[in-house]
Amino acid sequence: MGEAGRLSRESDVERKGMANQMGNLSVIETILRSRQTFFEEIREGKGVAEKMRAMLISSVAFFALYGAVMGSSHSLMQALSSAAKLPLLFLTTLVVCAPTLYFFNLNFGSNQSLSQNVALMLTSITVTSVLLLSFSPVVTFFLLTTSQYQFFKLLNVGVFTISGLVGVTFLSQGMRIVSYGGGEGAGARRTVVWLWIILYAFVGSQMAWTLRPFVGAPGLPFELFRQLGGNFYANVLASFGEILGFVTVR
Repeated sequence: MGEAGRLSRESDVERKGMANQMGNLSVIETILRSRQTFFEEIREGKGVAEKMRAMLISSVAFFALYGAVMGSSHSLMQALSSAAKLPLLFLTTLVVCAPTLYFFNLNFGSNQSLSQNVALMLTSITVTSVLLLSFSPVVTFFLLTTSQYQFFKLLNVGVFTISGLVGVTFLSQGMRIVSYGGGEGAGARRTVVWLWIILYAFVGSQMAWTLRPFVGAPGLPFELFRQLGGNFYANVLASFGEILGFVTVR
């Protein structure tokens, strides 16, 4: 009886674990297939905490996988480092920028709670992570077929740009459904969201520069972090210059 009870409890634990995994994936499917329903549930406060937890777990896993692909162009240590730093990049940027959007929306008449606000931001981050993961076979292909470091770095910048733009589009749509409505301040809140998106992009790019490297320059030893200096945008322009033969960049 004792052995049967133990096996039954272990079976229950396994089923709950599988259910949680399926729940995380079902949230992603709902976002992509039925975003209107998903955002309406957030507006009504249905299962917001569960949705946030599922999105957080999924996005961290997907960012880590894509980070490992990026870092594998250099070494195993760089792959492990990038797998840890990429989720940290997005979540830290979210923590830095979330209060700004919440309080500005509040100032312009939004009745949206902080948890609803964070849930919408996590939706954007989750969509971005899913798209990054979907690009990983393409990035792996170029990793295996080219040795041009600057090209590979710019390829990843382009992938992040496309994925991020789609992610913030989901955020804008979610804000419209959850918060805008009609009434006083709706137009101002739309403007605030897009200004916040620009702020988020600047903070995120600076955070990425602070946490670099993610790819790792060939010929240089593994570094967890590099010394501060320069900026993300100047480095991207310099990388274009090296590809075109104008300058040489590390």
